[in-house]
Amino acid sequence: MTPTTETMVGIGGAAESTDMVLNIGPQHPSTHGVLRLKLVLDGERIRHAEPVIGYMHRGAEKLFEARDYRQIIMLANRHDWLSAFSNELGVVLAVERMLGMEVPERAVWLRTLLAELNRVLNHLMFLGSYPLELGGITPIFYAFREREELQHVMEEISGGRMHYMFNRVGGLKEDLPAGWTTRARTAVADVRSRMDRFDDLVLGNEIFRGRTRNVGVLTPEAVHAYGVSGPIGRASGVDFDLRRDEPYLAYGDLQDTLKVVTRREGDCLARFECLLEQTHNALDLADACLDRLAELPPGPVNQRLPKVLKAPEGHTYAWTENPLGINGYYLVSKGEKTPYRLKLRSASYNNIQALTELLPGTLVADMVAILGSMFFVVGDIDK
Repeated sequence: MTPTTETMVGIGGAAESTDMVLNIGPQHPSTHGVLRLKLVLDGERIRHAEPVIGYMHRGAEKLFEARDYRQIIMLANRHDWLSAFSNELGVVLAVERMLGMEVPERAVWLRTLLAELNRVLNHLMFLGSYPLELGGITPIFYAFREREELQHVMEEISGGRMHYMFNRVGGLKEDLPAGWTTRARTAVADVRSRMDRFDDLVLGNEIFRGRTRNVGVLTPEAVHAYGVSGPIGRASGVDFDLRRDEPYLAYGDLQDTLKVVTRREGDCLARFECLLEQTHNALDLADACLDRLAELPPGPVNQRLPKVLKAPEGHTYAWTENPLGINGYYLVSKGEKTPYRLKLRSASYNNIQALTELLPGTLVADMVAILGSMFFVVGDIDK
């Protein structure tokens, strides 16, 4: 018998498991601009995910300390550029609380109205862009048409299309233009009449539902652990909304109209459904505010302020239910015309940290679907 010799020539890649580190971003369409995701992959499955932030950091909190209480409004409305009015609102509420200042009733209802219109504008962007990320281009055209309807009335009242600069400490910049409430009511009605397009085009699409159902499930425990809020938290069954639970502005008088939308599934589809249903409710709240404004007699929309505005020494915390979740403003004053410290707790900063919990165990193909369903603005992370 002839002896044989075995020689090992090589080992194929399948003979051993090797992790691969994949960087998504910071300049990649799937990362919404300048967010970076550091993924550790095992084949097609994500084993570890780390959001790397800071590429857009502008030091707004430090700049607050070098601006007076009128000027910081300009800085505050820019971190979440889709929620500019709501961002301004949180700052002025904190300063007014420090001053013990009462705002005229007309200004309170106007602020509530504009906050809800701003909420619709914010949500419409995501209602159009999220299907786009999954390959559906049509909804974004409808979303921008509806946004234009509301942008016209917001631009007419404030002069701005993105950064409204309409809030002031003590109220609002100025009263309404003649006939504005009629035009605003028409715009709200027009947008509402066409909102079913998103139900038909998106929720009625089996491909969209297949890509989002049972994908990226966020548990209520993870919501609490990471401080997730807004539509993302409520989609996981965490029933919390500051407008109902700690009412501010005129929300205490709108409890019959306000509907806190929740889901139990916690997946990408539930997050989209919460966003869509919350948009419908924001339009209803806007109509209720317009009804109330029609009943109010003419009156001031702001308070007269001293030439140099100084907040008394002390500290306070104000928080609001912004379109993307809870925004908090911790203001410390030393009695000067500038804040000693103004700490901003933004919704997107907390929400995006949950990706470390959401992505591991999922497929790379589902990464974009999960990322898009978190509904964040990068400037709101890198404030």
